[in-house]
Amino acid sequence: MTKLFEPYQLQSITLKNRVVMAPMCMYSAQDDGLVTPFHQVHYSTRAAGQIGLIILEATGIVPEGRISNKDLGIWDDAHIEGLRQLVNGMKAYGAKTGIQLAHAGRKATVEGEIFAPSAIAFSDAYQTPTEMTIEDIEYVIEAFKKAAVRAAKAGFDVLEIHGAHGYLISEFLSPATNKRTDLYGGSQENRYRILRQVIDAIRSVWEGPLLVRVSAEDYAADGTTMEDFIVFSRWMKSQGVDLVDVSTGGVVQAHINIFPGYQVPHAEAIKHGAEIPTGAVGLITTAIQAEEILQNNRADLIFLARVLLREPYWPLHAAKDLGEDIQPPVQYVRGW
Repeated sequence: MTKLFEPYQLQSITLKNRVVMAPMCMYSAQDDGLVTPFHQVHYSTRAAGQIGLIILEATGIVPEGRISNKDLGIWDDAHIEGLRQLVNGMKAYGAKTGIQLAHAGRKATVEGEIFAPSAIAFSDAYQTPTEMTIEDIEYVIEAFKKAAVRAAKAGFDVLEIHGAHGYLISEFLSPATNKRTDLYGGSQENRYRILRQVIDAIRSVWEGPLLVRVSAEDYAADGTTMEDFIVFSRWMKSQGVDLVDVSTGGVVQAHINIFPGYQVPHAEAIKHGAEIPTGAVGLITTAIQAEEILQNNRADLIFLARVLLREPYWPLHAAKDLGEDIQPPVQYVRGW
């Protein structure tokens, strides 16, 4: 059997294959963060395509921490039922389900005050955030914890902490965006402190698989590098993180040379440098490309994004390309 279509044990759960749908913002929620019919069709369709693990888009743990006012929310118990319906729709086709818990930090575009480790705007097109107090930080950590409890009630199998792409946690991790002089700024250990506390808070209420998405390189002279994230990932492993979902960029405005598989070396370096499972992401579009990454032990899971917007049945086509025989939903068998 090819590695792409062999089962994968992720802590307490078994994925039927190593294909993961990465979180992608759909900007289609109601203004109060509630699920809409679009989400029900969007996610269940990808599950019917035989994806092993589907991770919901960045879901706001607090209203002011949304990327936009059309983001899904998980800051209120009123969100649980809609999320539960999404979970049930995906599980009906054999997919495991995850949700990405997120706070946008200085990249939030909602009305009103926004917050970040330091009062530095992302660009002229964004408002300047308020520098967070210790009380603000404690409030966010508690919000992550409460969101994890709601995610469990909704029935998700996997949680992912969004620590990438220039949102709040990655803003703390990067010296390019974190200019604090207290216990949350300066050294690697201090910049990691909020992520450490968020992980501990979530682990106090969540026993299942826990992932963290990171931007392993800022592409900036004063930013983080892969070497920083090897250290951070060792710390994550010691705290019970099961897999690091390795992306790059988005923390500051930077030129990035994009090409097929351009972020895979970062996943490979963290996997072996920190001795922790990783997910590879970034212009992975073909079955052969995905299989090469797994066969050469460069990552453990393949995270696909925009290709799944174009082709929700990508795994079924990939199986044919690799000579595998996997079964579509019974309703679609005669089409395959």
